Amino acid sequence: MLAFQHFQHALAQHLRDPHHTRRPAGVPQRRTAVYNELVFTNSCGFVDSCFPVCRQLLGEARWRRLCRTFVRDWPLHTPWFREIPREFVRYLSEHTIAQALPRWLAELAHYEWAELAVDVMEAAVPAHDPQGDMMQARVLLNPARVDVASQWPVHRIGPTLRPRKTESTFLVVFRDAQLIVKFTEINAVTAHVLALLDSGLSGQQAFTQLAREMAHPDPVALQGFGRELLTGLREQGLILGTLT
Repeated sequence: MLAFQHFQHALAQHLRDPHHTRRPAGVPQRRTAVYNELVFTNSCGFVDSCFPVCRQLLGEARWRRLCRTFVRDWPLHTPWFREIPREFVRYLSEHTIAQALPRWLAELAHYEWAELAVDVMEAAVPAHDPQGDMMQARVLLNPARVDVASQWPVHRIGPTLRPRKTESTFLVVFRDAQLIVKFTEINAVTAHVLALLDSGLSGQQAFTQLAREMAHPDPVALQGFGRELLTGLREQGLILGTLT
């Protein structure tokens, strides 16, 4: 059994890095080449489809080298193909990569992954009142969403914008009632309000806490602003109503 495990490890290492790791003895080269191509092509196929902007901006040659090092160096512990893009984002964020990459690439990849994640997300919606008083009751945020806080304007990066300076950006990527994936840009205060609501507070409780944290001179006026903000978020589909 131990010998077989050694063989499995040696074969896996070769399939991950066929250019620098010898195939195990006794394994036919022609058959191994087929598996080499399948491992790389299938893994990178999921990456290609999830990160079109990253791929375009890096260029095909650099993108292929990046995919190759991802397959070679990153330990994929998940058995699910659909988790490969998430692992690629982790690779860009956590691994030391030899080739020089744009500083914004990892966060751009996270933003592109968020669109896929929201599209396939299984999000049960609990019982709620779509027209409930959001200031008095616990607010139900859209569960099919990913909050994105970035140092870069990732939603604007493309062929005409490759930023050189950081720009704090807050986005919410979400799926609306028609199952269409959208995003909205918010500011730091709204992002904090969403976090407070996510913790189970009512609108009034959230803005009372916000006023205390900000040492706001007019907490009553802030409550009025809060009601308008929550109404706007509900109209966008980021808030579904109040929990019942």
